[in-house]
Amino acid sequence: MAKVLITSGPTREYLDPVRYLSNASSGRMGKALAEVFLEHGHQVFVVSGPVEIQYPAGARVIPVITTEEMLRECEKLFEQCDGLIGAAAPCDYRPQTYSSEKLRKSGRTLAIQLAETPDILATLGEKKEHRWIVGFALETNDIHNRAMEKLRKKRCDLIVINRPTAIGVPVTEVEIADSSGIILGKWTGSKETIAQRIYEIVGERFLRDH
Repeated sequence: MAKVLITSGPTREYLDPVRYLSNASSGRMGKALAEVFLEHGHQVFVVSGPVEIQYPAGARVIPVITTEEMLRECEKLFEQCDGLIGAAAPCDYRPQTYSSEKLRKSGRTLAIQLAETPDILATLGEKKEHRWIVGFALETNDIHNRAMEKLRKKRCDLIVINRPTAIGVPVTEVEIADSSGIILGKWTGSKETIAQRIYEIVGERFLRDH
């Protein structure tokens, strides 16, 4: 039995008590991955941003809000896990300043300065040692080159390549590539079907001894 850490859903970066930066990630892929790993007898930890879905009862779910919180919880769990699947869509930027009161209209243009958030996969990749990492790359142009750049930069073993149309919908199209740039599979289907295909490749490469 392997211990698998899955990140899932979006994160939120608040500008004031009611407004935030985020995206439409639903957590469906993270849920589907958790289900298939549990079905094959593995132990699953899910660190999830705010979602409306319910994760399977067999998974240990740690809810978070911000990207920094997601990283902090992942760092706690990663050391005890055999591998990580980064299916979450954490915010890359956060407002540089936070207003404790709701920002009100003033009739003037409001300029918001953004700061980069921590890179979760890159941070964990520096600590991977014997562990395996599967990353997700959502790109809009120069898709394959950027995905492979992400794989190398973040020390992933595999990269799942998808597009913005995958966000918040039940059906998606993905490719999965290894560190040599070889496309190991390309599928269109439900996220449950895609999760099963991802599991098969992960199982063949990393889970033979579990």
